[in-house]
Amino acid sequence: MFTGIITDIGKIVALQQEGDLRARISTGYDMSSVDLGASIASDGVCLTVVTKGPDWYEVQVSAETVSKTNLGQWKPGKRVNLERALKVGDELGGHIVSGHVDGVAEVVGLELEGGSTRLRFRAPDHLAGFIAPKGSVALDGTSLTVNEVSGAEFGINLIPHTKQVTTWGDVALGDLINLEIDTLARYVARLRDWERHLSTV
Repeated sequence: MFTGIITDIGKIVALQQEGDLRARISTGYDMSSVDLGASIASDGVCLTVVTKGPDWYEVQVSAETVSKTNLGQWKPGKRVNLERALKVGDELGGHIVSGHVDGVAEVVGLELEGGSTRLRFRAPDHLAGFIAPKGSVALDGTSLTVNEVSGAEFGINLIPHTKQVTTWGDVALGDLINLEIDTLARYVARLRDWERHLSTV
C-alpha cells in the first residue's frame, strides 16, 4: 500500500529480458533498511525487490505488468518516481494507492501557467467513468487531484514543488502515463454493478 507521495527519484541503470523483464534501478534510499521481497512503487507500479546493492535494487516485471503499464518503454537513464511501501503510523499525505496500475493515459495537452503546468490526459474509455472532478488519481505513482473531466479526457495542475521532487518536470505531449484510478471509486462501481445484478435475479 502506498500514498502517492514520491520520496525519491530513481534512474534505470540496466534492463535485461530473461523471460520476464529485469530492471536495475539506482536510488537514494538507504538500501540496508530495505528487505529483499519488499515492495517499492516504481512509476506507480508495485514491484518486488529481488536483489539489491548499497544504492540500487533490481525487480522482475511480468509480461502482464508490461502490457498494462508504460514499463515496456523504460530505457537506461530514464528517471523514475519511487515510493516505499506505507508503514503503520506513516502520514497518509496523498490518497490510498495500491500500486496496481489500471492502464495508461496519454498526455494530450500541456500549458504553462506561471510556474505551474496544466496537463490534459486521455484515459482509456473503460476507465474514464472512474475519474471525477476533485477526485484523486495516481499518475506515474503521484497522487494528483483532478481539476475537470470531459468525456475520456481530464485535467490536472502541477505546482512547481511537484515538478521539482518528481519526474513530472520531464513530461511532454504524447507521453504515456501509468494510471491508477481511486480505490474508493473502484469499489463504489463494483457495488453498483452488484446491486444491478441482484435486481435482475
